[in-house]
Amino acid sequence: MASQAQVVMQTAEITTPLGTMLAAATADGLCLLEFTDSNRAKAQSDKVHKLLGAETVTGKNSHLEELKRQLDEYFAGKRKIFDLSLVLAGTPFQRAVWQTLRTIPYGKTISYKEEAQRIGRPTAIRAVARANGANPISIVIPCHRVIGKNGNLVGYGGGLGRKQWLLDLERGHVG
Repeated sequence: MASQAQVVMQTAEITTPLGTMLAAATADGLCLLEFTDSNRAKAQSDKVHKLLGAETVTGKNSHLEELKRQLDEYFAGKRKIFDLSLVLAGTPFQRAVWQTLRTIPYGKTISYKEEAQRIGRPTAIRAVARANGANPISIVIPCHRVIGKNGNLVGYGGGLGRKQWLLDLERGHVG
């Protein structure tokens, strides 16, 4: 009986202007990017690890190295679109929400209601908000670009201060 090959998820910490982030990638692509200063990083890492059935090891791979390069460019204001292979560990609904997040242009924001409409589920506003909250790949999948219908900042796993900073960066107000 042949055994299935074990998925290996390599993890590394990446320093950013907003704090240290935990990144993880398999041979197929990036599957996690989360700020380390909260319990959220461990919870997200454990969830992705379980969903992928992965063995987790500290190390580097080409996806993590490319992530670091592209994040440096993003924080320097030189990158508007991330071009990375992603492994989206989530339900089909969550993956649809996360794919929609990737279509929000740099420097722009939409409401949760608009996001629900974009995925063809106009009454699923709360479910969309929960899926945004479950996003395991911060910044690259830009859930920071979703705001309340009244224009207020709401809900960001990395904290509202970071959300505001990211939006300010994208609008050219950080420097």
